[in-house]
Amino acid sequence: MFNFVLAHPISRQLWARRAALLATAAALLVLTGCMYPNDRLSQNQGAPKEAVRNVQAAIDEYKADTGVLPIKNSTAETPLYEKFILDFVPLQGKGYLGDIPSAAFEKGGNYYFLITDEETDPKVRLMDLRIYQQINDISSWVQAYSTANAGKLPKGDEAYPGFYYVDYNLLGKKAPTIVSSYSSLTMAAMLDEKGQVYADYGPDIMQAIQKDGETSFAADYDLRGLLVERDVFVPVKAPVYYWVDGQPQAVS
Repeated sequence: MFNFVLAHPISRQLWARRAALLATAAALLVLTGCMYPNDRLSQNQGAPKEAVRNVQAAIDEYKADTGVLPIKNSTAETPLYEKFILDFVPLQGKGYLGDIPSAAFEKGGNYYFLITDEETDPKVRLMDLRIYQQINDISSWVQAYSTANAGKLPKGDEAYPGFYYVDYNLLGKKAPTIVSSYSSLTMAAMLDEKGQVYADYGPDIMQAIQKDGETSFAADYDLRGLLVERDVFVPVKAPVYYWVDGQPQAVS
């Protein structure tokens, strides 16, 4: 269906440009009243969050009784925030949950329900499959372009050291609107030197840090965890981010 090496710090000029673009996008979205289609915005902020609370209660009870979590098998290569997808079958079969939430993929919804912090404090979170599919689509465009151009990648401006925005003009494609589950703002797609495509959650991470006021992080602390702690969504198709020179920086 449908890798970590710390590079040199991102320049102040690059971040200033990115911040300015984010601010401009936010202003335009507010002025036009199109931050998000109303039906999708309400789904992100309403029913799925309520469903997460209900499923969390079922998970807690199930684990207390059985000592295990109802999750599907995964491999060591599965990305962290795609890894422990919830298996509703034992929850329903043993009476811990009535109906599968309508937001769940299994019921035709837009989310996988999954577990984070599975070893210490299991939490139910949501993986937005629309973002997942959009990044996969862009990846297929990038791969096709690279194959047709002797391995060349459709690199635009540098986003972070070793990461570049996707140049859709080279691809002959219109840039898709990838909407953040956290801020409802449009996210950029970027690629690394190997052609792996990601969604850029740097602005969302920076917003979270500014709100919390905490800027002391271990050099190897994965800043994606801040987003998962603050909300019910996981950062789909996100690279690892470290705190470098006072900014979140993607690393590969």
